[in-house]
Amino acid sequence: MPAAVIEPVRRSFAVLEALSRRRSSTLSTLIDETGLPRPTVVRLLQTLIALGYAVRLSRQQGYRLTDRVLGLSESIRFVDHLVDAATPHMSRFTAEHGWPLYLATLSYGAIVIRHSTAPESPMAFEGAGLNARRPVLISALGRVWLAYCADEERQTILRDIGGLTRRQQTALDQVLARVRREGVAFTQPPQPTRLHGMAVPIRHGTRMLGSLSIRFPRSAMTEEEVRQRFGKRLHALARAVATDVAGRLPG
Repeated sequence: MPAAVIEPVRRSFAVLEALSRRRSSTLSTLIDETGLPRPTVVRLLQTLIALGYAVRLSRQQGYRLTDRVLGLSESIRFVDHLVDAATPHMSRFTAEHGWPLYLATLSYGAIVIRHSTAPESPMAFEGAGLNARRPVLISALGRVWLAYCADEERQTILRDIGGLTRRQQTALDQVLARVRREGVAFTQPPQPTRLHGMAVPIRHGTRMLGSLSIRFPRSAMTEEEVRQRFGKRLHALARAVATDVAGRLPG
C-alpha cells in the first residue's frame, strides 16, 4: 500500500463506500465487503453514528447512511448549479457575437474548465477543453480569480502551488491591482501564443463563484479592443449568472 495512505482513513472510507451500495447493510455484510475485522467495523460504525453520518436501524436491518453525507458532495453539486445557470447566458452571447466563452472554477491549485461554447462558435480555434486544468498564475481565468477572491483564499492558493519569492509576490500584487482596477484579466503565457483570453469574475457578494473568459486570436483584436468591446458585456453576463446561481442554491 502507498506510504501516503493513512490506514484508519482508508478503513473509514471502506465502510462508507460499503454502506453507500444499498439502502441498509448488516454488520456481517459490511465485514465481508470491507475485509476488515469485526471489532474495527464496529468501532468505525460507532464513530460514523456519533458524527451523524450513519444510523443503526435494527439488528436485522443493520445500518444505513444519513442525509448528512450529501454535504460531502456540496462542492460538486455547486459546479452543476453553476454550469446549469451559465450555459444559456453563454450560448446567447456566442450566438450574438460569435466568440467562444469558457467557464471555470478553482480546484486544487488550478483553474478547471467546466463549460465552453467553443463547439457553438464559428470563430473557435480550439476545443471545449472540458475539465482541462489551467495554471492559475498565467491564465486569465486564474488571474481574475486571484484578484477577486478573499485574501485568505488567495494565500491558500499560492501556498498550494508552491509559494512565491518576495520579488514574484511583488510583481503579482501589481498585476492583481491592475486587474481590479480595470475589471478584467488577460492571459500572460511565458511564450507568445496565437490565442489570447480575457476573463471577468463571477461573484456572489464577496465570494468567488467562477471565472468567465472570452478567447480570441491575437491577430483579431488587441487587449484594449477586446476590453472596450466585450468587457461590460462579460461583466453583465457574469452578474446574470451569479443571480441565477443564487436562486438555484438551497436555503
